[in-house]
Amino acid sequence: MTGTHAYDVVVVGSGAAGFAAALTARLRGLTVLVVEKTDRYGGSTALSGGAIWVPGNLHLDAAGLGDTEEKARAYLDATVGDRVPAARTDAYLRHGPRMVREFHERTRVRFRYTPGYSDYFPEALGGMAQGRSVEPEIFDLKLLGPLAAGMRRAGLPTYGLTMTSYDFRFLNMVARTWAGRRAAVRVGLRAVGTRLRGRTLLSLGEALVARMRLSLQELGGELWLSAPLAGLLTADDGRVTGIRLADGRTVRARRGVVLASGGFSHAQDLREKHLPAPTSTAWTHASEGQTGDALRLGEELGAATDLLDRVWGAPSVCPPGEQPFFLVADRGIPGMVIVNAAGERYANEAAPYHAFVDRMYACDRPGATTVPSWLVLDARSKARYIFAGLFPGQPFPKRWDGFVRRAGTVEELARVIGAPELPATVARFNAFAERGVDEDFGRGDSVYDRYYGDPTLRNPNLAPLEKGPFYAVPVHPGDIGTKGGLVTDADARVLREDGTAIPGLYAAGNCSAAVMGETYPGPGATIGPAMAFAWAAVDAMTGSAAGSDGTASDGSGGQGPLQDVP
Repeated sequence: MTGTHAYDVVVVGSGAAGFAAALTARLRGLTVLVVEKTDRYGGSTALSGGAIWVPGNLHLDAAGLGDTEEKARAYLDATVGDRVPAARTDAYLRHGPRMVREFHERTRVRFRYTPGYSDYFPEALGGMAQGRSVEPEIFDLKLLGPLAAGMRRAGLPTYGLTMTSYDFRFLNMVARTWAGRRAAVRVGLRAVGTRLRGRTLLSLGEALVARMRLSLQELGGELWLSAPLAGLLTADDGRVTGIRLADGRTVRARRGVVLASGGFSHAQDLREKHLPAPTSTAWTHASEGQTGDALRLGEELGAATDLLDRVWGAPSVCPPGEQPFFLVADRGIPGMVIVNAAGERYANEAAPYHAFVDRMYACDRPGATTVPSWLVLDARSKARYIFAGLFPGQPFPKRWDGFVRRAGTVEELARVIGAPELPATVARFNAFAERGVDEDFGRGDSVYDRYYGDPTLRNPNLAPLEKGPFYAVPVHPGDIGTKGGLVTDADARVLREDGTAIPGLYAAGNCSAAVMGETYPGPGATIGPAMAFAWAAVDAMTGSAAGSDGTASDGSGGQGPLQDVP
């Protein structure tokens, strides 16, 4: 198929960043096309929790949290530091709340505050124990009509239930607390009501993608599936003027091209070139289309890159032949330790997932490797808490036989996995658990640690491993995406090595170098910036400088295309 097409804005990628750019374009009265490499829209966003971390947004204001731009800047200074230019940090703090408000008021995109889901480093200056995370409101898939067929689905083991992240916090304690049992009733009644009404309810990342897709349809934007990017079109002066697709079609972009196609999680060659070793595409949770297309093409144009050695870390259980399982809450439960190959603990198991993966690589050494590590838990914890998607007491799948190691005693398990120090490690940990204080790594000291812990215990994250059988599961340093990519400025313009912008080219999301630098400040600190800088990119193209109310200064009100720019 060949042909030439023209739009004001062309967006590559259909995750949260891509849709945010497209929605903003339509709200500014621009024609827009989104091209998606795979046969499903939604990217890694559809597979995610869907939360966004945007300080000072309207939902936090409504909850009376008293967040301010100054407080948020202090927190980012304490966590991200000077790894990212201050101008980009300041731009994020300005753009983010405006983006949330405009989408809330003018599209179907809706979020709600997640009470108590703390920042990942709440004890740092400016950190908030109450949290700054908001998650998508539940959405009925049937509202998409025929558009639903093209949506990427997460395939999470929810057993027919629709759960928000707020639901899951309590449902995780269904066998331990009345709040957990009430959450189970609430989620169960929701499932019954859904069936009776013939609805298909979505939550998390699926809800966000569905809301954005319906919004784009209603605003008149276009989306092409199975349309891989093959090249960027440029003029003699170096301006990017459009894209070339693998099928031969070309698409002219009168205002600009926004690259929002994700990172390189599924490109083994780029992983081995840039990431710490060992590394594998088998450990990633990113969507399969993320093979570094934007990175490669941007580099051909002389774009600068940064943070290519970093990922959004996700400690993961990776059964052979299956999708990896992301250990989020699972590392906060009591009666569990994570050890290296020698059987020694080396980190706070309940630490934020990104920080835990950093520790896995930092502590890896010959004879005591941490890639993979072993997660060890006893039968009591297995019976009390949700683990690896299995409800309390639910046995490990038969297909995991040989993958999950088990033994009647800790000493026997140590022999099974070849970890001689495990008995001494467990004995030391059990003594800490009895006293309620982890003297080695401070597990349970942070508000974040305790979020997924057991509130019935003195220390919600500590309990001795005493009851057999004992289980050991290998844990790998997975990722939800790579976080390095093309360097951009405060308006998401792609920059060359000398700091000048490549005219007509913008980037947002994981194909750009993260505004969060080498860290991960809170739940949704991937998707929040992706959406905010996509919004900013289109604002920069139009020069509209949308105000805090989100309306375009050109007065178009989002109705009809603006005059073409040569």
